[in-house]
Amino acid sequence: MQNFIFVERIDPKKRNVVERIKDFQEIYEIYNPNEASSQSERCIQCGDPYCHNKCPLHNFIPQWLKAVADKDLELAFNLSNEPSPFPEIMGRICPHDRLCEGDCTLNDGYGAITIGPVETFINEEGFRTGLKPKFAEKKVGKRVAIVGSGPAGLSAATYLLRAGIDVEIFERADRPGGLLTYGIPGFKLDKNILFRRVRWLEEAGLKIHYGVEIGKDKPFDELVSDYDAVFIGVGASQQRRPGIPNEQAKGCLMAMDLLVNVQKKLFGDDYDRSVDVKEKRVVVIGGGDTAMDCVRTSLREGARSVTCLYRRDVRNMPGSRKEYANAKEEGVDFVFNASPKQVLVDEEGNVVGVEMLKTTLGEADESGRQTLQEIKGSEFRVDADVVVFALGFNPVPFEFLSANGIETNKWGGIVVNENFETTTKGVYAGGDCRRGADLVVTAVYDGREAAKAMIRELVG
Repeated sequence: MQNFIFVERIDPKKRNVVERIKDFQEIYEIYNPNEASSQSERCIQCGDPYCHNKCPLHNFIPQWLKAVADKDLELAFNLSNEPSPFPEIMGRICPHDRLCEGDCTLNDGYGAITIGPVETFINEEGFRTGLKPKFAEKKVGKRVAIVGSGPAGLSAATYLLRAGIDVEIFERADRPGGLLTYGIPGFKLDKNILFRRVRWLEEAGLKIHYGVEIGKDKPFDELVSDYDAVFIGVGASQQRRPGIPNEQAKGCLMAMDLLVNVQKKLFGDDYDRSVDVKEKRVVVIGGGDTAMDCVRTSLREGARSVTCLYRRDVRNMPGSRKEYANAKEEGVDFVFNASPKQVLVDEEGNVVGVEMLKTTLGEADESGRQTLQEIKGSEFRVDADVVVFALGFNPVPFEFLSANGIETNKWGGIVVNENFETTTKGVYAGGDCRRGADLVVTAVYDGREAAKAMIRELVG
């Protein structure tokens, strides 16, 4: 270990940019064993590892790095899978630069350990050699219903199945995964990787009921009466609009309109053919990871040009630096310090552009973030045929929540206690439906911790 002085940080190889923008295949190669071992040997084995502390799941990062360095794959695999329900997915999609890698001691002059790529290697190499996730062989006679098969729901299912509890998921879509399937493009996460993990859950006893929307196709109170506990993991899918003139003009799309329909098309399913960006000038408004997904998806769908407009500067973008860099490489234009004032339309109501206003950043507010100030008289126009709003998400105020005594807060998030139990006994919740739009890894954490609470209650 501690070879950081002699070995520099080397990220996984990326596919050639000219080739990768032609399809939706993953862009990163996976380390080979020697590459993974060499990069892991750079770890200095901190006594108080910041990477472990910054990871929402508190993964055993230094421990599995040492195991990889020692070429003990089975130990690394077991350490990786213990606190995480699907580390091969998290290794691909987590914003490591903002979490574990962002707090790595070696950032000061040497370059952080490539934690995410090593995590991906551990599991893909483990699967290749025959290692698989472990689940309880004996059932304990308890049943839990889960609403939603997104990150929180699949995480909860994983830990419940490990404890021998029977799990049934009710999913309104016709495929599992929620955001992982329809919100994260294939160039970041190959869907077969996700579906492989779901198959292993099904082999462990998971049952998924597709095309069932709770509160519409099946009453929620039936779940409460028929199961020993219920977990709600429905995410936050209500998309935010900017509140500007003509925001619903022909050619204006919400982020998920684009991402979901493109993924449906790739699956060969029916999709909304009006959601089409080919040969069009696309403008995406927003600076988070969803905005990066939209700009990179638009390029692959054959857009004539793609421009991302963000009201703050690049340093304040909430999205991953890695995804921003990839978007830049692939040909996306970025305009910073620009706030939308109105969508411009022609006589027939079609989008022709966006009127923007330049902004500047002022003093920091109580949260520590600089305030945003618009510069009067600084209007400028950006031509566009399609405008995509990627401005975040809010929880959906499902009627079955209040009808069953489940309290929500002022912005629609489900209220839970320290055990992730809602105001209705035996009903738990986690992920974006309680936090608001957040990271996949925090939804995964909620699902895991809620499952542990249910296990304590049901099994002891």
